[in-house]
Order: sequence, then C-alpha cells, then structure tokens
Amino acid sequence: MRVARAETSDLDELVELFAGYLTFYEVPRTANEIASFLTERLQRAESVIYIARDTQGHAQGFVQLYPFFSSLAMAPAWLLSDLYVSATARRQGLAEALMNTARAHAEQTGACGLQLETAKTNLAGQALYEKLGYVRDEVFYTYWLGLPGRG
Repeated sequence: MRVARAETSDLDELVELFAGYLTFYEVPRTANEIASFLTERLQRAESVIYIARDTQGHAQGFVQLYPFFSSLAMAPAWLLSDLYVSATARRQGLAEALMNTARAHAEQTGACGLQLETAKTNLAGQALYEKLGYVRDEVFYTYWLGLPGRG
C-alpha cells in the first residue's frame, strides 16, 4: 500500500472514491458535481488530499484536509474533513495509514492539531480515531446553519 498526495491526474479515481464517501453519508451527487468540486479544491490549493493505493496501484481510499486557524491556540490547524476507504479494502490498515499521513502533514506544516467530526453511528471510525489518540470533545457542541441555495 502506498499513500501519496493527490494531483489533478488522480481526479477520475478520486471522483469514484468520493462518490462512495457521499453514498456512505447518504448524500448522493453526480460524477460531474463531484469532479467540479474536487477540481476546484485541487487547482485552488484549498485542500490537501492524500490517496491510498493497493499494491497494484488501484486507488482504495482518501483523506481530505482543509487548513484553518485555531483562535484559542492562536495557531494554524487542519480540519480532517473527509476520510474514506472503499468497502472491499477495509480492515487492511488503509484508514489508519491515511490518518497517520494526515497527522504527519499537520506536524510538518507546524499545525497545533487536527480536528474531525464523524457521524454518531460511525462506530468503526470512532474506534480508530480514539485508538490514534483523538479525544472526543466534551466541552463544545457543533452547530450548523444551512444557507439557502448552498445545500
């Protein structure tokens, strides 16, 4: 297994993986919508995406990070927004490898930490995050305000 930073040349495989990710969270989108979204992120350098490949070179998973600043820490940080491993490649250490790559990236860029959210029902993900040292926040709640026309 190999994990490397994704480039626009990886777009076709990323679209397929991202579609699986959205299906997991029951938010289906067309391939064109996904391709447009990912192309913009990569071309504008608005996110960092790492892709995991099996020994034959097939894309099996990805992690997407967005930069932000922690006002309380007064330091840069990373939002681990998306993590996905295809169903056929699970339980082989790919998610852990992607998470460790995300951590290494955060450390190399001088970040004060990584933040992530997951569905309350994603017990496998929660177990992995806690195994890797992530701590569930017991102080702050997450809120969301949906705005018209932007989903």
